[in-house]
Amino acid sequence: MAFAGDGAPWTATSFDIKSNDPGQRAQKAADYAANRVTGADGVGTAVTGGDIVVSLVTAGQALVSARSAAPFLAPGALYLDMNSVAPATKLAAAAAIAAAGGQHVDVAVMAPVHPGRRATLLLLSGPAASAAAATLAALGFSNVKIVGSQTGQASAIKMIRSVMVKGMEALAAECAVAARRAGVLDEVLASLGPGWPADIAYRLERMTSHGGRRAEEMAEVAATLSALGVPPAMASSTQGWQDRLGRMGIAPDLDADTRLAAIDDALGNKRNPA
Repeated sequence: MAFAGDGAPWTATSFDIKSNDPGQRAQKAADYAANRVTGADGVGTAVTGGDIVVSLVTAGQALVSARSAAPFLAPGALYLDMNSVAPATKLAAAAAIAAAGGQHVDVAVMAPVHPGRRATLLLLSGPAASAAAATLAALGFSNVKIVGSQTGQASAIKMIRSVMVKGMEALAAECAVAARRAGVLDEVLASLGPGWPADIAYRLERMTSHGGRRAEEMAEVAATLSALGVPPAMASSTQGWQDRLGRMGIAPDLDADTRLAAIDDALGNKRNPA
């Protein structure tokens, strides 16, 4: 809904599985209203009649989402698959969309959509990439780049980049927790350079807030590397760290020291060093 808000020049209907959860339904309704989005009661209601369908779900649901939406697509509708998944997953989704008469577009979202919204960098690939780029430009998306005519090219960039980006998050957690337990956190951070305390604090917040989703993405990264014949040792380890921190249930509004202490405690540290 970040794309739909901020005065977007279209009407949108959205379905989010959270709407089926009584505990989250009211919040989702408020989100819809705030972004001028009509909430739907299912995938079919959300997709039917749309010229453009945007799929933004967790990695494990990306192919399920495509197959669920396909029967309801209007002929020629653009299906913008913005999910963080392996090229093979995008190809399977594209097959389902094409069989239903839609046009699948492999889209890689290359940065957080807040605060950039429609200025966020989007990489496009696939047979309908040019048509999608023109449509997105007309709708106010100002940072769209076509990276190839084959489905999977955009997602390959995103997946391989995540080896580094998400891997750095995992390294930050491993380094910071070890330094805290050894009682040398300040010294280690100082040795890394002046920007590292804030950098590591940011990475730990990302992991505790979004680790579950990131873990699913790293499973797709590992699949991407394996398909290329590259052993996904680092990607698989990163998946484990992301999953572990994402399951901790740590509040999003903690200061850096409190967050690190909470992570350390959740990992089993009983000494609680100052």
